[in-house]
Order: sequence, then C-alpha cells, then structure tokens
Amino acid sequence: MPSRFATRLASAADAAVIARHRARMFQDMGQVPAHLFDRFVANCEQRLRAMFETNEYVGWLASPMDEPNHIIAGAGVQLRTVLPHPFGDPESGYTMAEGRQAIIINVFTEPEWRRRGAAHLLLQEIIAWALEQRLDSLVLHASREGRALYEQLDFKASNEMRLDWRRLAPPND
Repeated sequence: MPSRFATRLASAADAAVIARHRARMFQDMGQVPAHLFDRFVANCEQRLRAMFETNEYVGWLASPMDEPNHIIAGAGVQLRTVLPHPFGDPESGYTMAEGRQAIIINVFTEPEWRRRGAAHLLLQEIIAWALEQRLDSLVLHASREGRALYEQLDFKASNEMRLDWRRLAPPND
C-alpha cells in the first residue's frame, strides 16, 4: 500500500518547527510546564541550528502527500561517538563496535495525525539511513506511548539506568 505521506530531510531552516515538536513532545509527557514552554522552544531552536551546522543532527519531516509544506511529524538522530565496545550476544557472537552511534530523538506527530503511520515511516527512514551510514548502533528513549511503535520496528528494551542529579545537588538558596 503506497504511503499517504511524503518525507524529506530537514535542514537548519526547519529548526523552529523541530524545536516546537520537541517541546510539545515533552509537554505531552508532562515534563514542560506552560511557563517554560516558550523558553524551551527558543533554547532548542538555537541548539538545533548549531547542531545542523556541525552535522551532529540529522532530521526527517513528514507531510501529507498532497501538502508538502504542511509538516505533521518529525524525527531525528543526534550523532555521537562513544568508545569502542564489544557488540553482540552469546548466540550470534561478538564483534567490536567502533563507537559510531546515533540516538533517535524528537519523534513527534501532531495529535490529529497520530496512529496513521507517519512516525512509522519516519523511523523506517532513520533505520535505512543508519544502515547506509554503517553506524554501530541506534538507540532511543521510549515514552510509554511510543513503546509499541518501537517494538514493532524490532527495538529491544535495554539495561540503561539513570541518575537523578537533582537529588544529589544541594538546594539553591
């Protein structure tokens, strides 16, 4: 079945829409209160522009096939270098990963367009790109709402843990 969405690579000119998507994504998860929203968008836009300049961020945007200027979803990767490490498992064997990794970020679909395949299409674009780039790994942090989509695309839960820095820092007076 042909897709009813078109995708394209994002550019620095798209930083504002990507920043707004990122803020709305975190807002949907209850992590960006209204009073911080505009500042969060501005900070994200500034950082995204810099990341586009250094090729540290690669993003894709989706639009309805007949409305290419109507951006309804987006997703991207932040490229990073990690130390070489063993990669694999006891069944298939181990190899050495060189440390070329991308973390999937900014996966967002406008509410009225959700559950129609746009995010799935964007993630397929990212996976194909990562394979073409010969990255060692592709990782992401899944929201509860996004987990089913990622599992459908064969992502597996990992052993990552997180430290809450706020609990360690002395209170600001």
